[in-house]
Amino acid sequence: MAALMIQGTGSNVGKSLLVAGLCRAAWRRGLSVAPFKPQNMSNNAAVTVDGGEIGRAQALQARASGLQPLTDMNPVLLKPETDTGAQVILHGQPIARAEARDYAALRPRLLQGVLDSFARLSAAHDLVIVEGAGSPAEINLRPRDIANMGFATAAGVPVILAGDIDRGGVIAQIVGTQAVLDPADAAMIRGFLINKFRGDLSLFEDGYRMIADRTGWPGFGVLPWFPDAHRLPAEDAVDLRASRGTGLHIVCLTLSRIANFDDLDPLAAEPGVKLTMLGPGRPIPADADLVVIPGTKSTLGDLAFLRAQGWDIDLAAHIRRGGHVLGLCGGYQMLGGSIHDPQGSDGTPGQVKALGHLNIETHMATEKRLEQITGRALDQPVSGYEIHIGRSTGPDCNRPFAHIPHPDGAISPDGRIMGTYLHGLFSNDSFRAAFLARLGTTSQPGYEAGIDQTLDALAQHLETHLDIDALLALAQT
Repeated sequence: MAALMIQGTGSNVGKSLLVAGLCRAAWRRGLSVAPFKPQNMSNNAAVTVDGGEIGRAQALQARASGLQPLTDMNPVLLKPETDTGAQVILHGQPIARAEARDYAALRPRLLQGVLDSFARLSAAHDLVIVEGAGSPAEINLRPRDIANMGFATAAGVPVILAGDIDRGGVIAQIVGTQAVLDPADAAMIRGFLINKFRGDLSLFEDGYRMIADRTGWPGFGVLPWFPDAHRLPAEDAVDLRASRGTGLHIVCLTLSRIANFDDLDPLAAEPGVKLTMLGPGRPIPADADLVVIPGTKSTLGDLAFLRAQGWDIDLAAHIRRGGHVLGLCGGYQMLGGSIHDPQGSDGTPGQVKALGHLNIETHMATEKRLEQITGRALDQPVSGYEIHIGRSTGPDCNRPFAHIPHPDGAISPDGRIMGTYLHGLFSNDSFRAAFLARLGTTSQPGYEAGIDQTLDALAQHLETHLDIDALLALAQT
């Protein structure tokens, strides 16, 4: 077995991109490499070729490795539904809804599932690069941990600790992590690296040496800020960002349980598009050309959230002004007349009046639809995926948004309000061009090719500034 684990001194220190870059670097060296994250918490999911769902970051890492995404790459996925509860996904399929206080009871089953997945990947590849979650310094979570040291010690995988110098205090981040860890856990860490450095590297030489002296861990390099990171799909909702473009104004409502928000990344990359990720408490701008209601992990909860912001009133005014609206998955369901959930699949059982802008109604099912799809939309070939539990029907479905090959989605009689269950549509150059042309602007092709170019650039960035040879040698031990 050859494996290496990247853990971080905190959340959002860049672990996901580090693993993606290491996977692409190993793949370019001719190794068969696979990514692995024991446990992830994200509502931004990808559908796998084996019919399940995993975190979006692991799908990107699979792409960096030259692989199709598989459920074994992220065996445990937690999808938050409330502030304290989440849907628990094991090997791509939901097995429970759990409150945070009850999660520990699931640990034995989940850890065994994690180890089984890791064993299968290790047997199939030369190298597995593992991403931790959050930080091992959260020692209060250690008894039920399967994401950091709980996994590393169980599987015997060496760990590299990544610190984020951009947020400040990186010496304390790394030295402090060692100080609070149990000695057996600290022994799993074989070195450190520094991420997101800006400025003159020579000015950090003393700090780098101090970390090594105080911890006894060797350093594997200082990685400067990677300016093209924004070109790669983000996993965390905290990374949601507006575009730098100008022109057609697209406003996306940032729902409280927003999901699969990387649907909007190709639009954010368009120079002729201004994308606004509208936060709570802010009105929908009067100059919006298109309002997008995105996917959500909790359609009914976020419908209430949308109304609490007054966005239902703003949306009606936007439509009266002649504006366009696109609902994606849960957003599509909200645009209908009613949502029926007799079994409480999305929350409290019952029926809720929706926004009423499409003549459809939605019935929640008990089984989730998870499928990669190909078909046509706006007379253009498309590929993407479905990940939802609802089924929508009604007169506006007679004007489907897409054919995959069954009809999907709905369009209002005047063509200005549209909804679909499909994710990933805008990654298709020809569809994106046709969609934007309907709104009066042009498109820049090459979004998907740009992702691979950025992964190559990221791998080269790591090769230049980190000791990749030493990291790969460590993985063999």
